[in-house]
Amino acid sequence: MDIQEVIRQQVTSNPVVLYMKGTPQFPQCGFSSNAARILKAAGAGNFLAVNLLLNPEILEGIKVFANWPTIPLIFINGEFIGGSDIVTEMFQSGELQALLAKKD
Repeated sequence: MDIQEVIRQQVTSNPVVLYMKGTPQFPQCGFSSNAARILKAAGAGNFLAVNLLLNPEILEGIKVFANWPTIPLIFINGEFIGGSDIVTEMFQSGELQALLAKKD
């Protein structure tokens, strides 16, 4: 299966997807750690976390898919939201919590 199709399936079949370095339990960079922490604090519950350090094909493919050069990348309801800074700002304004409340 094409890597872009794998990514498309991940983001459309999971309400919240975090592409990160490491895992939420053992993040391998500060930005990934922050993104995972913010998603949990905002009420994301169980979300799909894809460890890009174990998936070099997805690491390169997700940058193309989202047209975004940096990691982490967050998708909610199939839509690319942004990276760590963007979700932090959205959390602080309450926008992230409102968006997560709409997921099903």
